[in-house]
Amino acid sequence: MKVSGDWLMRPETQAVFEVIEACGHSVWAVGGCVRDDLLGMPVRDIDLATSATPAQVMEIGRAAGLKAVPTGIDHGTVTLISGGAPYEVTTLRRDVDSDGRRATVAFGASVEEDAGRRDFTVNALYADRTGTLLDPVDGLPDLRARRVRFVGDPDARVHEDYLRILRFFRFTALYGTPENGIDADGLAACAAGAEGLEKVSRERIGAEMKKLLSADDPAPAVASMQAAGVLMRVLPGADSASLAVLVHHEAALDVVADPLRRLAVLGALEADSRLRLSRAESAKLDLLQRLTGDTSGLAEVAWRHGADCARDVALLRAAALGEEIAFDLDAQIELDVAAVFPVAAADLMPDFTGAALGAKLAELEAQWIASGFSLDKAALLA
Repeated sequence: MKVSGDWLMRPETQAVFEVIEACGHSVWAVGGCVRDDLLGMPVRDIDLATSATPAQVMEIGRAAGLKAVPTGIDHGTVTLISGGAPYEVTTLRRDVDSDGRRATVAFGASVEEDAGRRDFTVNALYADRTGTLLDPVDGLPDLRARRVRFVGDPDARVHEDYLRILRFFRFTALYGTPENGIDADGLAACAAGAEGLEKVSRERIGAEMKKLLSADDPAPAVASMQAAGVLMRVLPGADSASLAVLVHHEAALDVVADPLRRLAVLGALEADSRLRLSRAESAKLDLLQRLTGDTSGLAEVAWRHGADCARDVALLRAAALGEEIAFDLDAQIELDVAAVFPVAAADLMPDFTGAALGAKLAELEAQWIASGFSLDKAALLA
């Protein structure tokens, strides 16, 4: 079995293999690049595993004229820049100890030992420079079956790094299938270890949750998170019941997945601080949640906040409140966005000034919006 993508045969990729092998060391592509190639998906980041130590990789890279950056040298990772592209090269390793957040590692491991410390079998696939596959933990059958399983003992993998709990649900959403359901042993390990998520930084949890909610259909995985008691750990007050409905409406309207829209429908408490959202993300989430539950008409939402916000609110109301979505929603929104309020402050002066002027403008604006933007200046001023 071989990987077949052009990413492996690019001159800049082969150059990294060549300089390491020329010094008597072994090197393989590993993890996501191999997995995604076998699934026919685009390969983005290329990670490599090698028998060379981090110091040797640094020396080899610099001697070959490649930029070498010690990005995670204590854990065995050096980034080599070849042809302008970054390659993370990590020494084969095994875990000596872990506190659930950071592991102490030992170098000089075999490929089998290196694979044994990885999270999921579908991420423990290796390929040499020719594309020939090495599968130490039977990840290929799982990949073909679209089945996400922990490597070895699920409880041990979870206790090594509690963030793997969230990764389990994310990878299930990305690479699993609803027909297969979710791996029962993995789910049990995540439920048993859920308290350990308190040890994981909110930044890491937030990044992982946004990736999960960006999947084509995260609803089954998020429902499993709730059933296992994991969702309440990361997002107190969240309820996954409306997420599947939202995803259905998104697909019907061919709307691109938005993790913040999906986060809004979960109704979590203090999601912005729990997930360490940016100010812009927090503001958007707050606006969506507020507009979903208030009485503003969709036309007003579109006019005040733009087409994207109005579309999000329509989707959220349909999912959370059972409202219907008009088949010509986008056309309606575009008309609403393009509307121009026909009265200016100058039209009311000098009869109105100061606070009275602002109040009168607001009053006329409300009448105009209530009319479906149909009242013209003369009608409003009359």
